[in-house]
Amino acid sequence: MRGQYFILLLLSFVGVTATASQPEQRIIALSPHLVENLYAIGAGDDIVATVDYANHPEQAQQIMRIGGHQGIQLEKVLALKPTLVVAWQGGNKAADIEALQRLGIPLYVSKIESLEDISAELRALGHLTHRQSDAEHLAAQFDARLARLQQQYDKAAAMRPKVFYQLWPTPMMTVSNNTLIGKVITLCGGDNVFADNVTDYPQISLEHVVLTEPDVIIVTSAQQAQQASHDWQQWQSIPAVKYGAIHAIDADVLHRYSTRILNGVQSLCEVINE
Repeated sequence: MRGQYFILLLLSFVGVTATASQPEQRIIALSPHLVENLYAIGAGDDIVATVDYANHPEQAQQIMRIGGHQGIQLEKVLALKPTLVVAWQGGNKAADIEALQRLGIPLYVSKIESLEDISAELRALGHLTHRQSDAEHLAAQFDARLARLQQQYDKAAAMRPKVFYQLWPTPMMTVSNNTLIGKVITLCGGDNVFADNVTDYPQISLEHVVLTEPDVIIVTSAQQAQQASHDWQQWQSIPAVKYGAIHAIDADVLHRYSTRILNGVQSLCEVINE
């Protein structure tokens, strides 16, 4: 019911009504994850422009770029005469989203706060692109796999290893449990050592990490893992260092709000529970 309500609310907001026919669409996708999700439901060929780092699937790399995290070129948006623009709250500048709203272009704004929101978004995109059947099938598969992961790692929750997630090395940054990554750590049965930080992505010091004594340290690339393993060696009082529990996660998968995110969730759960 939550997903159905979410879809209806979005359709009402953007003023787009799904019909039995499938008119030609010209979609501008202003986020890499929205590009992936549109391709996943069969609407990728309708995308006429996107933003930097939209690199999956491979054919997405051929789409025209009209901006990135720092902003988009509104004049190019108008020149392309889109029938739908899909944007990302938090990933696109608020001023750009407001400008698109003022221009009256049919607009969908993605807001992902939980893994469950991803399947709801697939269903919403299905309605907006007249691909409800494909989107529903994919969303149901996503929900079923997520439920299996939740059930599998619910049993591990009693162990609750302490986890430090190194989002960025310099300056050192991590995540609170107000973020999707923080929620995934909880799903995996881990205890995020910076869970209650008032900032979503706090900047912290090395000393802060040492004091939390994490059992597992997660970094976001293999190169960082190798360097991190070397850098942490002087801190043998940290269980993660003492027992070699420093692991790399592919951020391009786990930080991307597409169906592939569950591959990253599974990988994270496996290393947390080794």
